[in-house]
Amino acid sequence: MPDPSVVIRPARLEDGEHVWPLAKAFATSFTPERSAFDATWKQLVDVPDTLLLVAETTDAGIVGYLLANSHLTFLANGPVAWVEEVMVDETLRKSGIGRLLMEHAEQWAKSKDAAYLALASRRAGPFYLALDYEDSATFYKKPLT
Repeated sequence: MPDPSVVIRPARLEDGEHVWPLAKAFATSFTPERSAFDATWKQLVDVPDTLLLVAETTDAGIVGYLLANSHLTFLANGPVAWVEEVMVDETLRKSGIGRLLMEHAEQWAKSKDAAYLALASRRAGPFYLALDYEDSATFYKKPLT
């Protein structure tokens, strides 16, 4: 059962300072740069069709975040939603915070009339399977930089 002191809310511009350490710890394929994070953070707060949430506790402050977006597709006969990043502080994993973030993302995706909510994950498969997500595809990427 999630701690009732956890609040999931839309991110604000001033939250970037607290999300940066989480984003830095999340990255595995790239090394995040602070200046690029700051510039991107400013662009993502309050963008239509983008969901940027933080998980905040009364004791520890911001302990997680989620970034998702929605876009139109042909294959799904309309919009789909995609979780780009979801991260919870390592010391608070398995406390229900990730579940709360994903539940908020699901509600947001439904409000966008998305056919589905999807994400790519190599490290957290059991977590998503426990939330009733299906292992659906193999993820391919080609670095361009």
